Amino acid sequence: MTFLRPTDDHQSRCQEQLLRLRMLARSWDGAAAPNEVVAEIREATNVIIAEAEAMTRAAFRTDRRREPQAETFLWVRITRLAAAADRAVDAARSRDVPGLRGYLNHFDTLTSALWAVRDAVYSPRPVPSPRSPA
Repeated sequence: MTFLRPTDDHQSRCQEQLLRLRMLARSWDGAAAPNEVVAEIREATNVIIAEAEAMTRAAFRTDRRREPQAETFLWVRITRLAAAADRAVDAARSRDVPGLRGYLNHFDTLTSALWAVRDAVYSPRPVPSPRSPA
């Protein structure tokens, strides 16, 4: 039996949308109507940002340590995620396929980093520390 943290549901929904964005980035050649692509990118990135925000709020509600630096760090990450989404949408509007792929890759990387921070700071299980070379 597997037990999921409430924030794992948020991550699962993000993974679905990230897969959608990856497929779009690989398949779009700039010839299809950019309005449809723009709408699809905006929808998927908005879902991911909303899930990241919900995960952040859930993590803060359950955090007994109340670390304001971690909270600030996560909100800054979400702001960067939203900026990357806007750049991807702008690239799709201008039919900049290489730019779109780069921005979506950056968006994907930022999303993964956000979950890594969540796991490191808010994981109920201790995160193993690196072993010393000794």
